[in-house]
Amino acid sequence: MPYYPPVGFYFKVNVIGISGANEGSFQEVSGLNAKIGVKEVEEGGENRFVHRFPTVPKYQNLVLKRGMLIGSPLITWAKTCIEQFTFSSKTVVVNLMDENSSPLASWKFINAYPVALRISDLKAQENAVAVEWVELCYDYFTKVY
Repeated sequence: MPYYPPVGFYFKVNVIGISGANEGSFQEVSGLNAKIGVKEVEEGGENRFVHRFPTVPKYQNLVLKRGMLIGSPLITWAKTCIEQFTFSSKTVVVNLMDENSSPLASWKFINAYPVALRISDLKAQENAVAVEWVELCYDYFTKVY
């Protein structure tokens, strides 16, 4: 089987526990990043180097971007969390799809909850779709396959 790089424009997002038509249709998903930190420890008598040890990973927030939808259960959940400061975490799954609509790779974001909700600027001189961003914090993510 030949190896090939998959395209990054065909993907689906599923927020477990949020149901509704078109909730998984996003134009952009960003923040699939994890980075291990380093703790430096000096040892007495050793002047050539410092010991460097890995620390727990840090994860960037997951950002979901799409055209604004009126009555969206996802946005209702985000607004409830932010406005009422009542948080209920969800699992978010991002699937990279192939040309046959089958997942090539999937990432599962554990205990995600909204930390930001943004609507694009409204400009009368432009003929553009209103865009909304939902930014999610989470504990960690794993690549499922």
